[in-house]
Amino acid sequence: MKIGVYGGTFNPPHLGHLISARFAMDALGLDKLIFVPAAVPPHKELPEGSPSAEKRLEMMAIAADTLLLPGKVEVSDMELRREGKSYTADTLRQLRGQYPQDELWLLMGADMFLSLPNWREPETICALAHLAAFARKEGDTEEALERQGSYLSRTYGAKTRVVQLPRITPVSSTQLRELLKRGEGQRYLPLAVYGYILRHGLYGVQADLTALSNEDLRACSLSMVYAKRHAHILGVEEEAVRLAKRWGADQELARRGGILHDCTKYLSLEEHLAICEKYGIVPDELERESPKLLHSKTGAALARNLYGQNDEIYWAIYWHTTGKADMSLLEKIIYLADYIEPNRDFEGVEEMRRLCYEDLDAGLLMGLEMSVEDLNERGVPIHKNTRGALEWLREHRKG
Repeated sequence: MKIGVYGGTFNPPHLGHLISARFAMDALGLDKLIFVPAAVPPHKELPEGSPSAEKRLEMMAIAADTLLLPGKVEVSDMELRREGKSYTADTLRQLRGQYPQDELWLLMGADMFLSLPNWREPETICALAHLAAFARKEGDTEEALERQGSYLSRTYGAKTRVVQLPRITPVSSTQLRELLKRGEGQRYLPLAVYGYILRHGLYGVQADLTALSNEDLRACSLSMVYAKRHAHILGVEEEAVRLAKRWGADQELARRGGILHDCTKYLSLEEHLAICEKYGIVPDELERESPKLLHSKTGAALARNLYGQNDEIYWAIYWHTTGKADMSLLEKIIYLADYIEPNRDFEGVEEMRRLCYEDLDAGLLMGLEMSVEDLNERGVPIHKNTRGALEWLREHRKG
């Protein structure tokens, strides 16, 4: 197996890191890529006010997740767990112990590659891993990198490769930190990483979370879930707006409800219960055992208490999983947008989409009936509010 090792302070991790890593995976034929954030970089002091190593690790995990390559890309905390400065030679020794039969490739930028003879134990580094240096096509460093590769080969027996990048992100981490202080630079970051920075107030970014723009609210929401959920959340947002426009609901409220409806989707049961206790939500017996049921309630709690959303949005998120009797227009819209957003693909979805734009309650009835049928087939208990929603709707459609 060929394994890439990409270290750095990642302060913050930006699109340049991801583009370089993704291209290197293809160019080198890597089977796995491991990002290794440094705890204490040996070659420079972290700038004053930098996030903790733990926060940089969390940001890198969010960034790596956006590559959507589970099992092939991971983030290691080995340098955070090791005391002292984060020397590459020590990291490679540890990785060689974990992967004794595999081929390691150390990935690095041009500046790091050119300075490698000044690192601690360069001979050990070259013995434990091959070296891959990123080069920009429009840059003038390719010749210098080739010369350095020859030198490292003669001096340390290194195997080297210059990886030409097809495109670049024209910003350094230093420049990006300065941009963020000025309220700029978001375009150089994965949206979810920027959301994490907003939520934690990093790099001088001081945002009022209760008064965010739609773009910043979206970033915060995406930062709270795995990247595999991003397409669904964005789909629900846009579907909710379309349904609101069709049925005369407030489109802005629909958009914000869609953005936040799944923001707690991947919390543990313990985390859900802690939020419920904090905000006075009393789960019933079935909910206390089901994160799937609780995420709508905890998501509603954070929408109102963390992000300052109003009661209409709160209740629309609160009921979007189970439904309830006599739902408001916005509650129906968020429930149904979650069901029929463009990424959904199940038998009957096209018919349900058609109904939702012709007769909203008919679409809601179909959705509730399909949910009950699915739960029965899987032997999953049906929540009392789902039964209540179905019974209420059937009764009122008779009239």
